[in-house]
Amino acid sequence: MNLDIRTEEKNGLNLLYVGGEVDAYTAPQLRDALLPLTENEGAKVIVDLSEVDYIDSTGLGIFIGALKSSNSNNSTLKLTGLNPRVKRLFSITGLDEVMDIDEEREEAK
Repeated sequence: MNLDIRTEEKNGLNLLYVGGEVDAYTAPQLRDALLPLTENEGAKVIVDLSEVDYIDSTGLGIFIGALKSSNSNNSTLKLTGLNPRVKRLFSITGLDEVMDIDEEREEAK
């Protein structure tokens, strides 16, 4: 499956819209789009996952790397729009305890 990624800058926020499946084959695309955003000092990054159907352990690793990068660069990382299946994965792994996850899509705010 393909991964659709779109970036947008809006009101000082870096928005990353992701759609499809994040797995071992597509995770490098996500990493290449997400990590540079978190490396900017003081950046605010929001990742909209409302169109993501599936994430495997490789995909989770990308988010862990992005969280470490954002912490190192004094930037913020927030995930939004997780469907119940994806949210459960973050919950099972305990990542919901260390990552900023918002139930609503950013566009809805």
